[in-house]
Amino acid sequence: MSIVVVGISHHSSSVAFRERFSFAESEIDEALRQLTDSGLAQESVLLSTCNRVELYVSTGLPATEALHSLKQFLIENRKYTELVDDEIYGFTDPLSVQHLFRVASGLDSLVLGETEILGQLKKAYHTAKEMGFTGRQLNKIFQKAFHVSKHIRSNTGIQRGSTSVGSVAVELADKIFDGLKGRRVMVIGAGDTSEKTARSLLSRGASEVAVTNRSYDRAKELADHLNGRAVVFQEWEKEFEDLDIVISSTSAPTYVLDRARVELLVRPRKARPLLLIDIAVPRDIDPEINELENVYVYNIDHLQSIAQDHLSQRQKEISSCESFIKSKSTEILKSLNPVGNTNAGGTVFERDRKEA
Repeated sequence: MSIVVVGISHHSSSVAFRERFSFAESEIDEALRQLTDSGLAQESVLLSTCNRVELYVSTGLPATEALHSLKQFLIENRKYTELVDDEIYGFTDPLSVQHLFRVASGLDSLVLGETEILGQLKKAYHTAKEMGFTGRQLNKIFQKAFHVSKHIRSNTGIQRGSTSVGSVAVELADKIFDGLKGRRVMVIGAGDTSEKTARSLLSRGASEVAVTNRSYDRAKELADHLNGRAVVFQEWEKEFEDLDIVISSTSAPTYVLDRARVELLVRPRKARPLLLIDIAVPRDIDPEINELENVYVYNIDHLQSIAQDHLSQRQKEISSCESFIKSKSTEILKSLNPVGNTNAGGTVFERDRKEA
């Protein structure tokens, strides 16, 4: 049995590419069922976030065959017809297990040490487990990943500074407006990322955070936690004229804001700058809006420069984390293969990181 990972992430592809491969929650059961029925996987977990789509698989197939076939499965399932060899990566054990541990610990994230990914990974694992797609191999490996993540987050400085996509987005807003004091903010979407973003905005001095969501009850619940204000989703555009910052993070399949719509909404603003931050995949905000005067659109790929600043600040912590991950991946693979039959491992697509 081999543990294999294939996927795409912010390391290898743009947000425009990643959104073509993202999975809605309602699609996961069918995708994993098709994967099992194809004979490619005996156990499987599918992770789909704004920064990555990854398949974690336990398979009896030869490693090279499994990697190629899983790539093809992902491409065909998402009905993608263009060449993508440089953008879909693959790992076999032990690198596949090390990769999972790095993802769980936030070492592979856009924002080094981010906290959201652990919750997303746990949700992906529990979803697959409840659907009956995991067994002894992946259950043990994922539980180990969560323990490794806890150790790294508790015993290193990997989480210093901004450790979420939302908080980095707020840093961007703070720089553009030279401070957030008195700025009026609308958060579209009431999920975990939206909540963390809103809290960061308030901590930087935003005068008011309004929350809107297709579910008004969820918007009100989040707004109450933040001492903010909930807005009915169908009516939030009425407030557009007074807003300074809009941060959008929904799971909508199409744009929440398109160019034609925003072109009309900005007319009464009389050249006041407007910052639109899109931290959703698929994207919520039409990138063509950036062509409008005094409107600035930033999506999740644009957050890379701020994230790189944080990376350099925490670089010295990484080597100790990597050593710990290597030792724990060897440990778990030995427990699953007591006769010592762990292969040398490798990748179909090696990112230029030298196992870092």
